[in-house]
Amino acid sequence: MADGAPYTISDLAESFDVTARTLRFYEDCGLLAPERHGRTRLYSERDRKRLRLVLRGRRLGFSLEEIKEMLDIHYARPGEVSSPDVMRARIAAHRARLVQGREDAVIALDWLDALEGRLDRLAPREARRAVAGRMG
Repeated sequence: MADGAPYTISDLAESFDVTARTLRFYEDCGLLAPERHGRTRLYSERDRKRLRLVLRGRRLGFSLEEIKEMLDIHYARPGEVSSPDVMRARIAAHRARLVQGREDAVIALDWLDALEGRLDRLAPREARRAVAGRMG
């Protein structure tokens, strides 16, 4: 559907592995704004991009309110942002949290590498394969 044709709720739900109920909820929260033709919702490429950002924000642990604030800034025109200093402070807090998360992820990945190395020393792969072969 890259030709600009609208997406149905089923199209979008399937593409992003979410439910139609989730999309309707995001619409109620003001995160998506599909066109309405009677009872049919038609989502634009803009809605698709917004949904991608919403889902990424959720994976990163942002609340829907925080995501909405970020989307409002992302799509704002000059002069439309109220309280820019407050928003700058929130952005700084989000950035600090993500940087800490990145550092924690690096440490966790290093630890997993070390554990895997220890496991390989304790039970070499060849020994595990031989045991698996006797069991199968």
